[in-house]
Amino acid sequence: MQIPATARVHPSAVVEPGAVIGEDVRIGPFCCVGPEVVLGAGVELRSHVVVTGRTRIGAQTVVFPFACLGEIPQDLKFAGERTELIIGARNRIREHVTMNTGTSGGGGVTRVGDDGLFMAGAHVAHDAQVGDRVIMVNNSALAGHCVLGDEVILGGLSGVHQWVRIGRGAIIGAVTMVTADVMPHALVQGPRGSLDGLNLVGLKRKGVPREEIAALRAGFETLRGGDGAFQDRARDLLERTQSELLREIAQFILDRSDRGHLTPS
Repeated sequence: MQIPATARVHPSAVVEPGAVIGEDVRIGPFCCVGPEVVLGAGVELRSHVVVTGRTRIGAQTVVFPFACLGEIPQDLKFAGERTELIIGARNRIREHVTMNTGTSGGGGVTRVGDDGLFMAGAHVAHDAQVGDRVIMVNNSALAGHCVLGDEVILGGLSGVHQWVRIGRGAIIGAVTMVTADVMPHALVQGPRGSLDGLNLVGLKRKGVPREEIAALRAGFETLRGGDGAFQDRARDLLERTQSELLREIAQFILDRSDRGHLTPS
């Protein structure tokens, strides 16, 4: 094992032979890095961090004390198969965060995108697929096989049931249980999560034009109370709208779902 001259490893840290350490990596006190770990350029492990398994961490990601990345899945079906955890670049992974590797039955890879913020105590389970610029607030949890689109915000102490998909730009309120798919740009809240509208604050922060937001509101009302079943309304919306955001929502609803969808009440 070769450690670049620009990397800094604290004397109390354990870096096992076989680990790949990038330029300018910082490994702090009492960290443990396993033999199949790859740390990209500029990764920083603050202290007491465990990175194990077949885990890759992208450039400039910072991992705070007592996080555990790449341990085996919390799944009784796991039989020791060689699976992976792939974490993108420039993430901030705070204290006590856990992210597990995948399972052979779920594709074998847990994947986290770029520029995310994973606050203290958040959990990403086996085979989850997490997009870019995602925020998981303190003690929120993803079960196995979940899919989070880009720019999703998952509120504190909330939980997402296995196999659930949450579309791009959706926001989940604190202390919410999500048991069905959430369409893009939606707002979900309540102890047993219900679809309460659109993530208007998030849309405005992204600079979405007022006329586009108005079109989204009108489309949401169509999904809420139009003719036919929910999927029929989505299909009709997809055929007649010119709004790219509405087309994204409609297509998400029409895509394959393992858990069904939260629908407007």
